[in-house]
Amino acid sequence: MATVPHPHNERILDYAPGSPERATLKAELETLAKNPVDIPLFIGGREVRPGATERVRSPHNHALTLGTLHQGGAAETAQAIDAAKAASRGWAETPLSERLAVFLRAADLLSGPRRATLCGATMLGQSKTAYQAEIDAACELADFWRWNAWFAERIANEQPASSPGMWNQLEARPLEGFIFAVSPFNFTAIGGNLPTAPAMLGNTVVWKPAPTAALSAYYTLQILREAGLPDGVINVVHGAPVDIGNTALLHPDLAGVHFTGSTGVFQHMWQQVGAHIASYRTYPRLVGETGGKDFIVVHASARDDLDRVATAIVRGGYEYQGQKCSAASRIYVPSSLWPALRERLVSRIAELKVGDVGDFSNFMGAVIDEKAFARISGYLAYTHATPSLKVLAGGKSNGERGWFVEPTLVESADPKSRLMQEEIFGPVVTVHVYDETQWFELLSLVDDTSPYALTGAVFSRDRAAIEDCKRLLLHAAGNFYINDKPSGAVVGQQPFGGARASGTNDKAGSLWNMIRWTSPRTIKETFAAPTSVGFPYMLEP
Repeated sequence: MATVPHPHNERILDYAPGSPERATLKAELETLAKNPVDIPLFIGGREVRPGATERVRSPHNHALTLGTLHQGGAAETAQAIDAAKAASRGWAETPLSERLAVFLRAADLLSGPRRATLCGATMLGQSKTAYQAEIDAACELADFWRWNAWFAERIANEQPASSPGMWNQLEARPLEGFIFAVSPFNFTAIGGNLPTAPAMLGNTVVWKPAPTAALSAYYTLQILREAGLPDGVINVVHGAPVDIGNTALLHPDLAGVHFTGSTGVFQHMWQQVGAHIASYRTYPRLVGETGGKDFIVVHASARDDLDRVATAIVRGGYEYQGQKCSAASRIYVPSSLWPALRERLVSRIAELKVGDVGDFSNFMGAVIDEKAFARISGYLAYTHATPSLKVLAGGKSNGERGWFVEPTLVESADPKSRLMQEEIFGPVVTVHVYDETQWFELLSLVDDTSPYALTGAVFSRDRAAIEDCKRLLLHAAGNFYINDKPSGAVVGQQPFGGARASGTNDKAGSLWNMIRWTSPRTIKETFAAPTSVGFPYMLEP
């Protein structure tokens, strides 16, 4: 029987001056900027243009039009569900090896001839730098497609024991119904993973990408179709979230939800499903990765590692403008180390350039849209007006040309200020300075301050202190990092996800997630069934 090649993690290109990938990407950025695309809905293999449209703009350049996004609603969502249902039997009966081959081909297309296009679309449409686009749109997405195919085969190969005279089998069926995949703006790879992970296991999907990631979603779908994805397996709808969500979530054939986004939206979706639980053909699977208020705890023993700590805070907090659910957001530093660390942080932040991501010297681009800009600017205004909060770096925003927010460092005297508890989803990092003699009290504070439990990190040279964190912060982070920043999980290496208000912790990029999209059937075949009714114990002595 054919087996999936053992996956490898895609090599990260560095786009250094003079490199061929840099020249290719620069040229592709020019091409994409000069050629806006028409982005339709995609239902059952057909491009659908209901009539209403929305302009797709670049976050760092309001004047740059990247495309025209067509808007659908309840009627188009119902059509997409019908298309998914119509395709379900044929796709489920397609041999697993043939299904997986589609995504393995897509991975090679992405890592080869389509790499610059998807990276460029991610840069222009989502304001990612070349490096952030590379690790996301090229490497992580290719990794998802290769590793998930391997996990799918492992699931299929997991078989029960058989006693003599029988053959027991476990069949990894798709779920009964359609999957509703809802993806966010901040990772092209998540957009490519949420619909395809269930599809590998024979499910058909209705996919609603974030409108602010419509450009990269469009090119992701083109890659999948070029790789041979059949019509109706993944159907794409754009439009008002309420119209699309209500139609999909209340449909009796909803079999599962694969979601990444805000905690509030996911909780609302869960409430809708719960309120209508008796109306479904089967109990829907709800898989969600939501928000985070991710921490770094610095132990006093890290006094000789302050350069590493500063790098982790700056990279972890400000890469992609802090718009990662895993971004370092709240930092705990002992008073003995704070003066030296503060100096390093302020100096390094001052060196960060913010601007158009087409200028490769910029470390940061713009936040995603006007709504995000207004929300983050509101936090900055609150910070400036609150005596217990002190801005040490940044603190300003400018929306004239693009939605730009300075990388901002805040010191909070109050360990439970809004900035220490609430997810800002922007380039704002808040530090609380603690008394190092209150170590265990500090860990209790870290555990109780935020409702989230996505990622966290500790910097320490004291192994006992590291073990304290692992033990006392057991449920505070689904991904826990020792002497590293709390972001940058790699598919196949650090399965990603958190619990509490951060989601269902079903670990994207692992077998744990893939197994959620199967409904196993046990088959027992008996070779020679009994011919008599009685048992030996019934015989007379």
